[in-house]
Amino acid sequence: MRATRCASACTWVAVLLAVLVPGPSRQERTAPAATVGTADAARAPDPAVPAVARFWPVGSGPAVLRGWEPPATPYGPGHRGVDLAAPAGATVRAVAAGRVAFAGRVAGRGVVSLELAGTGEPPLRTTYEPVTAAVEKGEEVAAGRALGTVEPAGSHCAGCLHWGLLRGDVYLDPLSLLPPWLLGTGPSRLLPVLGVPLPG
Repeated sequence: MRATRCASACTWVAVLLAVLVPGPSRQERTAPAATVGTADAARAPDPAVPAVARFWPVGSGPAVLRGWEPPATPYGPGHRGVDLAAPAGATVRAVAAGRVAFAGRVAGRGVVSLELAGTGEPPLRTTYEPVTAAVEKGEEVAAGRALGTVEPAGSHCAGCLHWGLLRGDVYLDPLSLLPPWLLGTGPSRLLPVLGVPLPG
């Protein structure tokens, strides 16, 4: 009887520690050391970017292979978006509702661009490449709608989707679109554990 109570108490303590002690986010667990800063940026989102996303563009929390590296000047070096791990043929989804601004080829790569609804003037615009488009310019799409599929390795990166975000001609960090619950950094919630009695 005492051993059973001890096991239940130990389980309860382990669950509390797992829930209450913050662990690394998904990006910190899966991204190379060079891109851990991207996860930090996601925890402190750009105030100019509303967290309107309801889906990741691929998968459900893909590894960030290369993070956001804003250039110091408009034409300077940097990385104007994030590279998400995605195999060729993976479905690319609209992260939020909007209108297709472009669907076609640019410099030999398939590109889809989506103006996000209700994000001000000019509206925020997400870009996805390399993508074989399944939508056409002017089409209204709901959050989660398939925009196309990832093309085989392009010149930008192998096994990835490059996801960008702009307002007008200013590039922004697309991870700022993701609310905490999509990043796995939301508030802690205690859940009942099978076999552990609830207090009271």
